[in-house]
Amino acid sequence: MYNTKKYKFNPDYAVAPGETVLEYLNHLGMTQAELSTRTGRPLKTINEIIKGKQAITPETALQFERALGMTASFWNNLEKNYREVLVGNRETRLLGNHLEWLNKIPVNGMIANEWIKKCDNPVYQLQEVLSFFGVASPRELSANCSQVVYRQSKKLRGDPWAICAWLREGELVAQAITCDAYDSAKFRAALNTIRGMTVEPISDVLVKWQSLCAECGIALVLVKELPNLKVNGATRWISKDKAVIQLSLLYKFADIFWFTFFHEAGHILLHGKKEVFIESHGKENNNEKEADEFAENILIPKREYSTFINADSFTYEDIIKFSKKIDISPGIILGRLQFEKRVPYNSFSSLKQRFCWK
Repeated sequence: MYNTKKYKFNPDYAVAPGETVLEYLNHLGMTQAELSTRTGRPLKTINEIIKGKQAITPETALQFERALGMTASFWNNLEKNYREVLVGNRETRLLGNHLEWLNKIPVNGMIANEWIKKCDNPVYQLQEVLSFFGVASPRELSANCSQVVYRQSKKLRGDPWAICAWLREGELVAQAITCDAYDSAKFRAALNTIRGMTVEPISDVLVKWQSLCAECGIALVLVKELPNLKVNGATRWISKDKAVIQLSLLYKFADIFWFTFFHEAGHILLHGKKEVFIESHGKENNNEKEADEFAENILIPKREYSTFINADSFTYEDIIKFSKKIDISPGIILGRLQFEKRVPYNSFSSLKQRFCWK
């Protein structure tokens, strides 16, 4: 039986084109001096090409075509491949000195989520990571991630490299989503429609939800978590006319999931396009408080909620009745009551939906 398994071949050595030139000279019985005479190139140049000390230029390749019988493209390709292997080997040696980066980045989680492929060779694995992030070296990776994550570090408790990888995957997914130019008035109107979706199974409304956002200039992306992520949402602009709302299922519960979406929507409508908002534990500034209030009031209108809590009766039946009155999932109302400690966290758990990844 034949072995049909395919193996990737990555040579770690480079054969100088001059060796092929020498083979042709021996085959033709031609000396270096004669080749020098036939091509008009100095003998020293021919000798350095053969020793790999000098490159075959396009002009020299054309002269070799006439003197040796092999096309100029043949010599140009030999030279090109040789130089690429040299550069690749040099990069491999350099990356080999930075393999400690693989201990910082959540490589196993990224592989499990199928964001990158698994490589047996650590250097190739680091190359795979760099390609995912779209950077040339660990130095650029550090600079790129620090701009996004480290300035948020006071409130973020997750692994900064997990956060950076999660954000990058969201960016890549968002780039593939075609959106109309951002329209704030249209987005405000769409939020009322999206609010009504909270009473439906998420699998039934997801496509329509994403489509509505795209029509307003918002790429809505759901990205699976990584270990130690501890982030449930993020907002940023990837162009002047396109924003990204990125959500995870970190806390699983539907009320937190929907609140996070409307919180991120608040950032888009209320705050600047240059900021990156990453939602985790704690609210440290006015922007976060404003986004919280925006989400609270659009999900549960302030006047109606005030009337509801003034009655000071929060039974199972009361919550169901109120949810039907304002046309929203009862789990969102329960989540608000529990957050404000009006209802114990272990009460009415049947009203709390949980989401999971398929």
